[in-house]
Amino acid sequence: MKFLLLIAHGSRRQGANDEIRQLGERVASLDANDYDGVVTAFLELAEPDIQQGIAKCVELGAQSIVAMPYFLASGNHVIKDIPGEIACAMAGKPPVDIEISQYLGSSDLMASLVLDCSRQIG
Repeated sequence: MKFLLLIAHGSRRQGANDEIRQLGERVASLDANDYDGVVTAFLELAEPDIQQGIAKCVELGAQSIVAMPYFLASGNHVIKDIPGEIACAMAGKPPVDIEISQYLGSSDLMASLVLDCSRQIG
Protein backbone atom coordinates (compact mmCIF):
# COMPACT_ATOMS: atom_id res chain seq x y z
CA MET A 1 0.00 0.00 0.00
CA LYS A 2 1.22 3.46 -0.93
CA PHE A 3 0.56 6.50 1.26
CA LEU A 4 1.01 10.23 0.79
CA LEU A 5 2.47 12.06 3.80
CA LEU A 6 1.59 15.73 3.34
CA ILE A 7 4.10 17.74 5.40
CA ALA A 8 3.30 21.35 6.33
CA HIS A 9 5.16 23.77 8.57
CA GLY A 10 2.70 23.85 11.45
CA SER A 11 1.27 26.85 13.23
CA ARG A 12 0.49 28.07 16.72
CA ARG A 13 -2.94 28.87 15.29
CA GLN A 14 -5.00 25.67 15.46
CA GLY A 15 -7.25 26.78 12.60
CA ALA A 16 -4.29 26.86 10.22
CA ASN A 17 -3.34 23.30 11.16
CA ASP A 18 -6.95 22.21 10.70
CA GLU A 19 -6.88 23.65 7.17
CA ILE A 20 -3.97 21.34 6.33
CA ARG A 21 -5.80 18.35 7.77
CA GLN A 22 -8.87 19.24 5.72
CA LEU A 23 -6.72 19.56 2.60
CA GLY A 24 -5.38 16.05 3.26
CA GLU A 25 -8.95 14.77 3.49
CA ARG A 26 -9.87 16.48 0.21
CA VAL A 27 -6.81 14.99 -1.52
CA ALA A 28 -7.76 11.55 -0.20
CA SER A 29 -11.27 11.92 -1.65
CA LEU A 30 -10.18 12.84 -5.19
CA ASP A 31 -10.98 10.29 -7.88
CA ALA A 32 -7.52 10.79 -9.39
CA ASN A 33 -5.86 9.97 -6.07
CA ASP A 34 -3.07 7.42 -6.59
CA TYR A 35 -2.66 6.66 -2.89
CA ASP A 36 -4.24 4.17 -0.52
CA GLY A 37 -4.18 6.79 2.21
CA VAL A 38 -3.23 10.39 2.93
CA VAL A 39 -1.76 11.44 6.28
CA THR A 40 -0.87 14.99 7.27
CA ALA A 41 2.11 15.87 9.46
CA PHE A 42 3.88 19.01 10.62
CA LEU A 43 7.52 20.02 10.81
CA GLU A 44 6.99 22.00 14.02
CA LEU A 45 4.41 23.67 16.27
CA ALA A 46 1.72 21.03 15.69
CA GLU A 47 1.09 17.30 15.79
CA PRO A 48 1.47 14.82 14.42
CA ASP A 49 5.11 15.58 13.71
CA ILE A 50 6.88 13.88 10.80
CA GLN A 51 7.99 10.87 12.87
CA GLN A 52 4.43 10.39 14.16
CA GLY A 53 3.04 10.82 10.64
CA ILE A 54 5.31 8.09 9.32
CA ALA A 55 4.31 5.83 12.22
CA LYS A 56 0.63 6.47 11.42
CA CYS A 57 1.19 5.50 7.77
CA VAL A 58 2.90 2.28 8.86
CA GLU A 59 0.12 1.55 11.36
CA LEU A 60 -2.42 1.92 8.53
CA GLY A 61 -0.53 -0.60 6.40
CA ALA A 62 1.75 1.54 4.24
CA GLN A 63 4.51 -0.30 2.42
CA SER A 64 5.74 2.88 0.76
CA ILE A 65 5.33 6.56 1.55
CA VAL A 66 5.70 9.62 -0.63
CA ALA A 67 6.52 12.55 1.66
CA MET A 68 5.43 15.81 0.04
CA PRO A 69 6.64 19.12 1.46
CA TYR A 70 3.67 21.50 1.39
CA PHE A 71 5.95 24.53 1.07
CA LEU A 72 6.13 27.26 -1.58
CA ALA A 73 9.90 27.78 -1.73
CA SER A 74 13.05 25.74 -1.30
CA GLY A 75 14.15 27.20 2.02
CA ASN A 76 15.99 25.36 4.80
CA HIS A 77 12.88 23.44 5.83
CA VAL A 78 12.59 21.88 2.35
CA ILE A 79 16.31 21.45 1.69
CA LYS A 80 17.58 20.38 5.14
CA ASP A 81 14.96 19.95 7.86
CA ILE A 82 12.45 17.65 6.18
CA PRO A 83 15.10 15.38 4.62
CA GLY A 84 16.80 15.29 8.04
CA GLU A 85 13.59 14.18 9.74
CA ILE A 86 13.04 11.51 7.08
CA ALA A 87 16.63 10.30 7.50
CA CYS A 88 16.10 10.02 11.28
CA ALA A 89 12.96 8.00 10.69
CA MET A 90 14.77 5.71 8.26
CA ALA A 91 17.58 5.17 10.78
CA GLY A 92 14.96 3.49 12.96
CA LYS A 93 14.51 1.00 10.09
CA PRO A 94 10.75 1.31 9.63
CA PRO A 95 9.26 -1.46 7.47
CA VAL A 96 8.50 1.01 4.69
CA ASP A 97 10.17 2.81 1.79
CA ILE A 98 10.03 6.61 1.94
CA GLU A 99 10.63 8.97 -0.97
CA ILE A 100 10.46 12.76 -0.85
CA SER A 101 8.56 14.37 -3.71
CA GLN A 102 9.09 17.84 -5.08
CA TYR A 103 7.78 20.63 -2.86
CA LEU A 104 4.49 22.30 -3.77
CA GLY A 105 5.99 25.55 -5.07
CA SER A 106 8.09 23.72 -7.66
CA SER A 107 5.01 22.52 -9.55
CA ASP A 108 4.59 23.72 -13.13
CA LEU A 109 0.92 24.27 -12.22
CA MET A 110 1.76 26.93 -9.61
CA ALA A 111 1.66 29.90 -12.01
CA SER A 112 -1.83 28.97 -13.19
CA LEU A 113 -2.96 28.42 -9.63
CA VAL A 114 -1.72 31.89 -8.62
CA LEU A 115 -3.76 33.43 -11.45
CA ASP A 116 -6.84 31.38 -10.57
CA CYS A 117 -6.63 32.39 -6.90
CA SER A 118 -6.08 36.08 -7.77
CA ARG A 119 -9.34 36.08 -9.71
CA GLN A 120 -11.32 34.99 -6.65
CA ILE A 121 -12.10 38.32 -5.02
CA GLY A 122 -13.90 38.54 -1.69
